[in-house]
Amino acid sequence: MTPSKTALWNRFQQQYFEHPELGLAIDLSRVDFPDSFLSRMERPMQRALIAMAELEKGGIANPDERRMVGHYWLRNPGLAPTATIADEIRKTTDDVEAFAAAVHAGTIAGAGGSFANVLVIGIGGSALGPQFVSRALGQPATDKLKSWFFDNTDPDGMDRVLEELSGQLGRTLCVVISKSGGTPETRNGMLEARAAYQRAGLDFAKHAVAVTGIGSAMDKEAVSQGWIRRFPMWDWVGGRTSETSAVGLLPAALQGLDIRGMLEGAKRCDEATRRTEVHKNPAAQLALMWYFLGEGRGSKDMVVLPYKDRLELFAKYLQQLVMESLGKELDLDGRIVNAGIAVYGNKGSTDQHAYVQQLREGVLNFFVTFIEVLQDRKGSSLEVEPGVTSGDFLSGFFLGTRAALYENGRQSITLTVRDVSGFSVGLLIALFERAVGLYASLVNINAYHQPGVEAGKKAAAIVLALQTRATSHLASNPSKAFTAGELAAAIDRAEEAETVFKILTHLASNRRGVTTAGGSGTSTLFQHAG
Repeated sequence: MTPSKTALWNRFQQQYFEHPELGLAIDLSRVDFPDSFLSRMERPMQRALIAMAELEKGGIANPDERRMVGHYWLRNPGLAPTATIADEIRKTTDDVEAFAAAVHAGTIAGAGGSFANVLVIGIGGSALGPQFVSRALGQPATDKLKSWFFDNTDPDGMDRVLEELSGQLGRTLCVVISKSGGTPETRNGMLEARAAYQRAGLDFAKHAVAVTGIGSAMDKEAVSQGWIRRFPMWDWVGGRTSETSAVGLLPAALQGLDIRGMLEGAKRCDEATRRTEVHKNPAAQLALMWYFLGEGRGSKDMVVLPYKDRLELFAKYLQQLVMESLGKELDLDGRIVNAGIAVYGNKGSTDQHAYVQQLREGVLNFFVTFIEVLQDRKGSSLEVEPGVTSGDFLSGFFLGTRAALYENGRQSITLTVRDVSGFSVGLLIALFERAVGLYASLVNINAYHQPGVEAGKKAAAIVLALQTRATSHLASNPSKAFTAGELAAAIDRAEEAETVFKILTHLASNRRGVTTAGGSGTSTLFQHAG
C-alpha cells in the first residue's frame, strides 16, 4: 500500500540530506528500509570506513596483486604515503596542463598545422572515463580540440572514425592509453591508426602521445620511435578509477575542459565521504542502500537514470566501475559468493519511451538511481507553453516517473546536483568510487582486482593460437577440404571443433586465406584459399 502524501512528506524530511559544500543532495525517502536498518549496519559501516582510511594511507588494499590503491591521492597528493608519489602526481598534472597549453598555442603541432582533433585510443576505463567527461563537459563551439575515440578492436568501428577524420590526420593528435602497453584492443587500435597515418604519407610518431606505465612495452616503443610525449600510469591506479589521472586529465585538457574543477570536485567529495556520521556521508548512504535493496548479495539491478543529456554516458561509465569492482566469485575469505550489482541505464526522459513501462509493471528485479540536475541551461529558456519551459517538462517527467514507480512498489534513490560542470562531474565520479569501496567492505570482497577480465584475455589468446594452428594445417594441405571436426582432429584439438568451426567461418567471411568448398552448417567444408 502506497503511503499517503503526508506520510511521504514526513519521510522525505527525515531522509533528504543536503551537502551545500558539494552542491549535492541525496534523497533516500523512496527506499523502504526500516528504522532499525541503519542502527544494525552501524558497526559494519564503521569497519568499512576504517578500511577505506587504511587504503588511503597506502595499505595493501588489493591483496591478490599486492598493490596499494591510490586513486584518491590523485586529487589530493598530500594524502600519498610518500613524498615521491605526491611529487609525481603534482608534476604529472602540471605537465598535462602545460602540454595542452602548448598544443592549443600551436607550439606543438602536426604535419598539417595546429592540432584540431584528438584521437583517444584505449579500452575499458581508458576510454569510458574520457568519453563520459568529453560528452558531459564538451562545448562544440568552443572546445579547443574535437575528441574522437577508438574504444574497441572492431575494424569497422575504427574505419568509421577514420572516415570522419579523412584529410585531417595531419592535424590530429593520437593519445594511446595502456598501462601495460600490451592490451590487445589498444595495441590493435594504435596499429590501425599508425597504418592510416602511413597511408596518408604522415609520420605517426610525430602525432602520437603515450599514457602508459614506465618501462612498459608501449613506453619503450614510444621512446624508440620518438613519439611526442609520454605520461605515466601507476600500478596503484586501476583503469576504472583512472579518470583523475593522466588517463582522463590529458584528453580533457586537450579538449579544453575544466580539469582543475574536476579534481576539486572529486577532492571535496572525498573529504565529505570520509565522515563517520552516516547521515553526513553520501557515499556511505549509497553503499547502505545498495546493501539493503540487494539484500547484501546484489539481488536487484541498479538502473541509472540521469535526467540530462550531458550525463547520457554516466550509466555506461558506472557499468564498468560498479560491475568490474563488485562482480566477484569469491570473497576475501575464499568463499564462493558470486557477488555483484548489475547496472544499466540511458537518460530521462528518453527511457520513459523505452523501458520504464517494464520498470513500472514488469519483473521487480531492480532499483533506480535518479540523477536530477537543477540547472536547465546557461541563459534563459523559451516558454513552450504559458509559464512552462522544456526544462520544466524534463523536471516534471522526472518527478512523475519517480512517483509512478514508487506507487507500484519500485524503490529509488535520487541524487541532485546544481549543474553539469567540472566540479559536479568530479564529485559524481568520486561519490560512486567511494560508494563502491565501502559496499565492497560491507560484503567482504576485493573491489580492486578483475580476475574475470584476465580469464577472458587468456581465453582469447588460446583461441588465436588455435586459429594459427588451424590455418597452418590448411595451408600445408592446400588441395584438401576439411569439415571443422576433421580439421580439429587433425591438429589434435578434437574437443575444440566448435571453436574451429567459428574461426573458419569468420576467416572465410573475410576472405582471410580460407574458403568454403561445399556442404552447409557444421558439415561445411573448408579449404585453404591459395
